[in-house]
Amino acid sequence: MDAKLIAEKVVNKMFDNDWFSQWLGIERVFIEPGKCVLKMTIRKEMLNGFAIAHGGITYSLADSALAFASNSHGRQSVSVETSISHTVSLKEGDEIIASAEEQSLTNKIGIYNIIIKNKQGVTVALFKGVVYRTSKDWFPQ
Repeated sequence: MDAKLIAEKVVNKMFDNDWFSQWLGIERVFIEPGKCVLKMTIRKEMLNGFAIAHGGITYSLADSALAFASNSHGRQSVSVETSISHTVSLKEGDEIIASAEEQSLTNKIGIYNIIIKNKQGVTVALFKGVVYRTSKDWFPQ
């Protein structure tokens, strides 16, 4: 099986059991080894007391992108460190797109940057994630 097909198969399996990503309304736009693009729309129940998106919403979208990108090589990976910087507030109805890209990959550690932009292409958040790569394959031979 080629690498892109493995990546798509892993992400599909993960997403099918990821009730939170489904609740967020995440759509998978692009998947390949080490990369992932997701999008979603901010809903009313995602707003905080200032009538802007709760910071946990963009964080969660980025965290899902991290999970999918880091597992896309076919090895089970889990986050060990993450951080986010929110640069622009979001309102109900805003569509956001998270693009995850692998920066470094070793046998045990992967480092990823996720940029979240709105539909107009404005960066609304910057996320960095570090994952631990286990020795377990998603689809053992």
